[in-house]
Amino acid sequence: MTVYDGEGPMVYGICYCPVARQRDLETLKVADSKTLTEAQREQLFEQLNEANDFVGWALHILSPNFISTSMQQRAKYNLNALSHDTAIGLIQHALDSGVQVAEVFVDTVGPAEKYQEKLKLQFPGLEVTVRAKADSLFPIVSAASICAKVARDRAVKNWKFLEDLEDASSDYGSGYPNDPKTKEWLAQTLDPVFGYPQFVRFSWSTAQTILESKAAPVRWDDSEDDSSQKSAQSLLCFFARKDAPAERPLHRYFHERKLEAVTSL
Repeated sequence: MTVYDGEGPMVYGICYCPVARQRDLETLKVADSKTLTEAQREQLFEQLNEANDFVGWALHILSPNFISTSMQQRAKYNLNALSHDTAIGLIQHALDSGVQVAEVFVDTVGPAEKYQEKLKLQFPGLEVTVRAKADSLFPIVSAASICAKVARDRAVKNWKFLEDLEDASSDYGSGYPNDPKTKEWLAQTLDPVFGYPQFVRFSWSTAQTILESKAAPVRWDDSEDDSSQKSAQSLLCFFARKDAPAERPLHRYFHERKLEAVTSL
């Protein structure tokens, strides 16, 4: 089992095969998906699909909007807990589907020992192994990583934006923070008030850094009175600029909610 992260959706993958046929899986020459080219991943994914007489796989895709909402709600739901619960759900899905699971190999999220103990408590009848870089150590996890990576790449490449990005480039790269195209796209699509489209996870540290340095500061009425709050520019100034031309188009936020500017009540 493995997960693929970055801007956009998070994709968790599980792959399973009979213990007696693990060598057959090795003959497909699966490997950690990060070490493969896109063409190699696509080819191996097709081979895994064709080997459905002894290999099965399943995915759980979490939308960026769901992740942002979960992590920024009042009762915090951190990314490690979200990852663990999704992995538990995939294992349970395999069991509920009739797969006779005996051994589980998992690429760790957080401390491997604690994660392994958590899974053993949840599934006491299974032999559980959690390791760092498990996708390069165990072929079955390598296969899961290929399925997850291919699915995520396809989802990112074919993402349908709900927002009108106007002149923004549609080339946002791989969605990973070390991708120059992704960095450029993040800078280009930032709205000083509304932040980013739903494609971007607001809880993502890369996005948070840009929001804190480039977006409009927010002053909350119930915040402690300190110098940083006093010096913060009011968010209201972005809604009623006196020097703004009359023909300036409204943000989609106002159109969707049928809001109009008024000068008097």
